[in-house]
Amino acid sequence: MSQVCQGGILSVFSIFFLMALKFETPVTAVPLFHQGKVRDMYDLGEHFLMVASDRLSAFDVVLPTPIPGKGKILNQLSLFWFEQLGMPNHLVTANVEDYPAVLKPFADYLRGRSMLVKKAKRHDVECIARGYIVGSGWKDYQKTGKICGHVLPTGLKLCAKIDPAIYTPSTKAETGHDENISYEQTIPIVGEKIAATLRDLTLEVYSKARNFAATKGIILADTKFEFGEIDGKTVLIDEVLTPDSSRYWPAEKYAEGQNQESFDKQYIRDWLETLDWNKDYPGPEIPKDVVQNTVDKYMDIFVRITGKQPNV
Repeated sequence: MSQVCQGGILSVFSIFFLMALKFETPVTAVPLFHQGKVRDMYDLGEHFLMVASDRLSAFDVVLPTPIPGKGKILNQLSLFWFEQLGMPNHLVTANVEDYPAVLKPFADYLRGRSMLVKKAKRHDVECIARGYIVGSGWKDYQKTGKICGHVLPTGLKLCAKIDPAIYTPSTKAETGHDENISYEQTIPIVGEKIAATLRDLTLEVYSKARNFAATKGIILADTKFEFGEIDGKTVLIDEVLTPDSSRYWPAEKYAEGQNQESFDKQYIRDWLETLDWNKDYPGPEIPKDVVQNTVDKYMDIFVRITGKQPNV
């Protein structure tokens, strides 16, 4: 079944775990089209309203503790990157004063954490670029010497640089865990022409972002994008280059063969790995100090990349 932008139908499982959350977005005047792990999509007819909540997802599970201000930081960083990259995307406006009148009662909440976007037919592939060997890619390499069909040199260490960067797509799961797949496996999902376009665009956007981040003393280790089709053209949709979708490392502290200090969700993943948790719903509550450390890391990368403070 084709889907529009973020997907249109909630599974019973999704409805169950999202209803249990205590930090829903409060917009009630327009229909909720789709509620994802982190973002809520509202149907405005010609456009969607995309709202970034303070929910946090790790290992494809929405955790029960919100991260205050997270939605605003990620939304505003996406807006920065949309402008910086100059790539075709789905953004219409993030100025709440230009939103439809029906949304005015929610303006204070929406300001800084939302954007009005064009409707797009989503391509159901998670498009991932890796410039360093870490995370699930490292685990796959240790087992097989490959990542998503790419045969890599033997003897690589954890967090070693991969040059040139590689395209390592995954499935786009509505529930449960995404699964790493090869480029060839994306062809039956989206067709040969679109599969090639997604691969090429992913590596192009990653290269632009990596080069820009390097000027700020930041290593963009890997990132994932979502693409959709608008008027026959493949464009960037959803979030882009946020700490939820990317690994950011301080270049001055980089050292091959060990886990890196990071400005992203890896901090939460590492904390979760210390727990006796099977990575299924429900996730564990996050302690206050871990919440604050997460907020600090998100704020830090925003300032380093953009050179300004987010409006939170």
